Amino acid sequence: MAIRTARFLALLLTALALIPGGAHLAELPGKMALDREAYFTVQQIYAGWSQFGILLIGALLATLALALLLHRRAERPAPAFVAFLLVATNLGVFFVWTFPANQATANWTAVPADWEALRLQWECSHAANALVMLAAFACLLFDTVRRTDGHARLSGTTARRPH
Repeated sequence: MAIRTARFLALLLTALALIPGGAHLAELPGKMALDREAYFTVQQIYAGWSQFGILLIGALLATLALALLLHRRAERPAPAFVAFLLVATNLGVFFVWTFPANQATANWTAVPADWEALRLQWECSHAANALVMLAAFACLLFDTVRRTDGHARLSGTTARRPH
């Protein structure tokens, strides 16, 4: 039961943490075409998005818990552990590239001379993190599907196909 709960939480929290990154990735081309004034205006829509960090911490803890639980049961924890490393990578990218750009611009309320370089750094870090979280989710999903398929084979049940 603990593994099922950990798997559910890992999938759910990782999927939810993917949403803001996916939004950043989808809007990247349009935002990079904006001039300085429009870009700084648009950036204000992210006020309060730091609360999504709670989902990242939750995903980090849930993927780690899943990997540890699988390891204790002598099951292959590799996909869960890779998902954990990817979520940790997301946080690393944030603190190395995104957060410094936020600090240098006072959360995009002050316009430094190198704002274009900071914009590129900020946008690319969010795009990279969207892909990192997608990979983490894919690892968890692959592991879940693989285990579900393996369980069906072991129990002698097969999925029914519509005629």
